[in-house]
Amino acid sequence: MSAASARLRSAGAAAFIVCATFLAYLPSLTGAFIWNDSDYVTAPSLRSFAGLGRIWTEIGATQQYYPLLHSAFWIQHRLWGDNPLGYHIVTLTLHAGGAVLFAFVLRRLAVPGAWLAALLFALHPVHVESVAWITEQKNTFSLVFYLAAARCYLDFDETRRPRTYAAALVLFVLSLLCKTVTATLPAALLVVFWWKRGRIRWREDARPLIPWLALGAAAGVLSSWVEKRYIGAQGADFDLSFLGRVLVAGRAVWFYAGKLAWPADLNFVYRRWIVDTADPWQWLFPLATAGVAAALWAVRRRARAPLAVFLIFLGTLFPVLGFVNLFGASYSWVWDHWQYLADLAPLALAAAAIASVWSRVAPRAPWLGPAFVAALSLLLGGLAWRHCSMFSDDQTLYRSTMARNPDCWLAHNNLGVLLVDVPGRLPEAISEFEEALRVSPNDARSHRNRGKALARIPGRLTEAISEIGEAVRINPADPESHNDLGNVLSKAPGRLTEAVAQYREALRIKPGYAAAHYNLGLALANMPGHLDDAVSEYRATLQLTPNDPEAHNNLGIALARIPGRLTDAVSEYEAALRIKPDYPEAHFNLGIALANIPGRMPDAIAHLRETLRMKPDDPEAHNSLAILLAHDPGRLAEAVEHYEAALRLRPEYAEAHFNLGCALGAIPGRMPDAVAQFEDAVKLRPDYAEAHFNLGLALARIPGRVPEAVAQFEEVLRIRPDFLPARQMLDRFRP
Repeated sequence: MSAASARLRSAGAAAFIVCATFLAYLPSLTGAFIWNDSDYVTAPSLRSFAGLGRIWTEIGATQQYYPLLHSAFWIQHRLWGDNPLGYHIVTLTLHAGGAVLFAFVLRRLAVPGAWLAALLFALHPVHVESVAWITEQKNTFSLVFYLAAARCYLDFDETRRPRTYAAALVLFVLSLLCKTVTATLPAALLVVFWWKRGRIRWREDARPLIPWLALGAAAGVLSSWVEKRYIGAQGADFDLSFLGRVLVAGRAVWFYAGKLAWPADLNFVYRRWIVDTADPWQWLFPLATAGVAAALWAVRRRARAPLAVFLIFLGTLFPVLGFVNLFGASYSWVWDHWQYLADLAPLALAAAAIASVWSRVAPRAPWLGPAFVAALSLLLGGLAWRHCSMFSDDQTLYRSTMARNPDCWLAHNNLGVLLVDVPGRLPEAISEFEEALRVSPNDARSHRNRGKALARIPGRLTEAISEIGEAVRINPADPESHNDLGNVLSKAPGRLTEAVAQYREALRIKPGYAAAHYNLGLALANMPGHLDDAVSEYRATLQLTPNDPEAHNNLGIALARIPGRLTDAVSEYEAALRIKPDYPEAHFNLGIALANIPGRMPDAIAHLRETLRMKPDDPEAHNSLAILLAHDPGRLAEAVEHYEAALRLRPEYAEAHFNLGCALGAIPGRMPDAVAQFEDAVKLRPDYAEAHFNLGLALARIPGRVPEAVAQFEEVLRIRPDFLPARQMLDRFRP
């Protein structure tokens, strides 16, 4: 076969794999963001160029310290924002491209059936989780760099060019910056060299990979520390002895091998089995693993490939076998996406075996090969297509997970979180939290979420405080529990000081916790004498999340209450509106502030009109706009219309009745109507001294009603004995 013909066939095979992959995963492109995608799609606080710098320089700024991955997410957010389609296309393209690159690596190693192995990898349904879940772009990105580094290093192994070595090393580092499971590559390369040559040469094979091994080890240690320090991979869920971890590893290896060989009953979260070192049955798994290793070692002189594949499979899985704490293990010991990279070697062996059989069958039945590939593509592609539907949205994900794993407390808890905000579904949400607690009674998150749901039900605040307090007791190092406990305490009469203490504890644990700074600011703003402290907390929030419109708005509210800071308040409201132009509350607050600045009345009116454009059913905005309009005698009729609109929306709005009465009293012939409005105001608020006084003034102007006016002035003085104008009116009208 000529070189041109070979290239054409390779291009055709690559095109077939890419097309088949896109067809099989087509349903994933319509999927929404799910579960923790928000931890990876760039957070608002990181969307600036300064945020891009923090991705690289600040550990903890992102969910995991994978700065290249998060930089890619940063770029993608600039391109398509919060539309999941773009992210899905990138993930799927990387997966398909990685499969093609896998074929080129195998061809470089002269492994038979390279394109078949690539097809198996591309369409295998166990990989759906890595492709349909946007979070797992870390898998597909790292795969491409991992395989590119391997391909480049294989070239170096033949040419020994320093330039090629440097390129391979750079690609390896890039893979580590996407996901540290790729740290296993240098060990895999050593196994490959042993398979090719029957031995490992120190100078040619091992020594060049020492820097790779050191970099991989350093990346692994850093990643493990981040998992514990920032993500929470520690505590009772990880309290296993070494022998317990051996049991987890032994069973996990067989689980992953089983899902690769027979991908039935795939699930998002599998049951987290109980580890018991005293149970003889559980020891069968690690013993069987050791037995397979011994058998493969025994036949290594006749066939090295099976042992090489076994070692690469086991070695690539090692970081996820339980010897290293990974936060995902608190939900399940095994996840489909954890075997993504490890599947390469066994799929290569399977394809090579099939190719070997085909080479003997092809002369007698040349049609059988294409038919087999077509059937395999339809089978695996159909399974992948069907499994993609599980990842379409959060509710589907959690309900499908529970259908296959009823005791998945994570799915119950997360479904409850979704239902909390659905009108009329609060009782169902609480039931889901209770089901999660039935399965996992000591799960702090479910206690916390149940407490937050109970806080929404009138009369159950005390129970809510107790429930979130239980979450704090179970996991006192969790800043979110302290923050949420502060939120419910702040709603309880007389417990604001306790709320402040909880917010401060959350910040002691996690100093960069923007939500706790913000909530502490809200609490301090409601405590006499702490406005300056509230301002400091809002500013701390904005240092962490400079594009938070609510923080700017509430900082403006606090500044407006401090004498001489009204101009600063206006600047904060304006900042909130630059970030979120359709923010009615900020328009309202800005309008009120501008009304108190000489010469800014037209701007104040414009902002209140903008508030009503967005919230036409806001009675306070109608009332406030009417107050400003009433300053202009020529706009009194319009002011009356807005007062009446406010009262249609809220008939019990005493202040609006009072203000409407004042406006009507200034219109010739409307004094009786003004009296009616003042009377409504005092009926609603019997201690409303100003309304009694204005009712008295209005009655005094109506012939024959002076005695009623006198009674109103007397009522004013009963409510407020120091109300001097009422005393003056009494002196004037009393006989």
